[in-house]
Amino acid sequence: MSMDTELKVKEEIERLLKAGFIRPAIYADWLANIVPVLKRKTGAVRICVDYRNLNEASPKDEYPMPMADMLVDGAAHNQMLSFMDGNAGYNQIMMAEEDIHKTAFMCPGL
Repeated sequence: MSMDTELKVKEEIERLLKAGFIRPAIYADWLANIVPVLKRKTGAVRICVDYRNLNEASPKDEYPMPMADMLVDGAAHNQMLSFMDGNAGYNQIMMAEEDIHKTAFMCPGL
């Protein structure tokens, strides 16, 4: 990645560290790559983690999640329907303690 993008990625990683959304790992068994996504209007960087290799290495679920539209249709007669925040929602997903090591990713220059 370019030096400008790398600096923005480092700033975003520092922000996530200070917010407590991520934490350092010293000896990780698994490392994923990050994919910086530049927001054109603001010039800000959003860090996405590429877990495709982890997905390929993980055993397949016998009972996959139903399609999203089926879930919404199933909730049609309820009084309340809520959605997770799509902007920072990934920070709100709780991980099982034994699976946290699988979420490690490489940080450029840190």
